[in-house]
Amino acid sequence: MKIVKNIMLVLLVVFVGIQFIPTEGNQSDIVPKTDFMLVNNVPNDIKNKLQVSCYDCHSNNTNYPWYNKIQPVAWFLEDHIKEGKAELNFSEWDSLSNRRKASKLRSIIKQIESDKMPLDSYTLIHSDAILTDSEKQEIIQFLTQINENLN
Repeated sequence: MKIVKNIMLVLLVVFVGIQFIPTEGNQSDIVPKTDFMLVNNVPNDIKNKLQVSCYDCHSNNTNYPWYNKIQPVAWFLEDHIKEGKAELNFSEWDSLSNRRKASKLRSIIKQIESDKMPLDSYTLIHSDAILTDSEKQEIIQFLTQINENLN
């Protein structure tokens, strides 16, 4: 019994200790001129849905939940956001070549059509990020139109 108590005490000390290890925040007050929304003059209804469903992981400005202050959750979120931005960063959209933009648009459309994005792990907590079938079609139609204009 004493061993279990000591293990629990050590785990508690470690848990409290890791709370003091900082993480990088992915927040910016500046919307760059290269942002997808600005470059493509996105209609408000699509803009709002993309911001809620995509921008937390795929832009330079994450709207963090309250639990981001708790380690190791903050590390998980930081890593997830870095991976998302490495794949697609809407804040840097216009810095991509037209060929790369077209490739990204096709990929986004496939991800939405196959229900791979937004991630289930994200929509589990952020139910407002779930896309209805009509919202998916509206977004896909808009993205297809952008892709056609690139060619």
